Amino acid sequence: MKNQKVILITGASSGIGKDAALRLLKEGHMVYGAARRVEQMEELVQAGGKAIKMDITEETDILACVEQIINEQGSIDVLINNAGYGLYGAVEDISIDEARRQFEVNLFGLARITQAVLPHMRKQKSGKIINMSSIGGKIYTPLGSWYHATKHALEGWSDCLRIELKQFNIDVVIVEPGLIATEFGDVVHGPMLKHSGEGVYAEMAQTMAKATKNSYEKKGASSPPSVISDVIVKAIYAKKPKTRYAAGKMAKIMLFIRKYFSDRMFDKILTTVRTAD
Repeated sequence: MKNQKVILITGASSGIGKDAALRLLKEGHMVYGAARRVEQMEELVQAGGKAIKMDITEETDILACVEQIINEQGSIDVLINNAGYGLYGAVEDISIDEARRQFEVNLFGLARITQAVLPHMRKQKSGKIINMSSIGGKIYTPLGSWYHATKHALEGWSDCLRIELKQFNIDVVIVEPGLIATEFGDVVHGPMLKHSGEGVYAEMAQTMAKATKNSYEKKGASSPPSVISDVIVKAIYAKKPKTRYAAGKMAKIMLFIRKYFSDRMFDKILTTVRTAD
């Protein structure tokens, strides 16, 4: 068995966060799951982990969470920044307040809890910070402007952080999931139609909503969360982890196309694929 580590996972009440928490508990680690829906982390508690009620946008929640773990364990060896959601709809249809909240959850909340953990990692001269980005941090899709903006920002933010923390023996790892069978499809589908299902962007919204639903519901179209849990475990155990891990359905092929094809060609591919779906 590997040396036990104290691990904090945000957004651990469902999807990738929950699967990773349970997997890491099986590996013998001390896992703390943090999320607003603490009642949905009962399985984690029964498996030997600890659940903390935390809203990633609330400063007092963040500080209390970190303080509790330090008081109980004396250290935090791994921080997995997984909390986040997708805000979909046309730029014209989404209010700036809604867009601001997308950044508060997907970037600023993540940044604040990282700030709170860092002094403890620096003190122990070791640690790993794993930031859950997305292939959406490298590519783009219609009606996903605010979500993609947060993930693109997270990629650049993480790159800077990695260089800053190298001197303290703290690794920063970016995970870029592709299509994963989680609640994400439902979270995208409803709001997309709510924001842009009527009006001048209705046709695009209806097409995108149908394609998104198919992507997450069609058999074999998405990968299970365990695919990402495998990557997280690999990054934690690696002495020199990769700076980025892309995994899950369509992840590597979409990143390849985005890297080597022109913007116009990528636009055309997106339009063609979505229309075909």
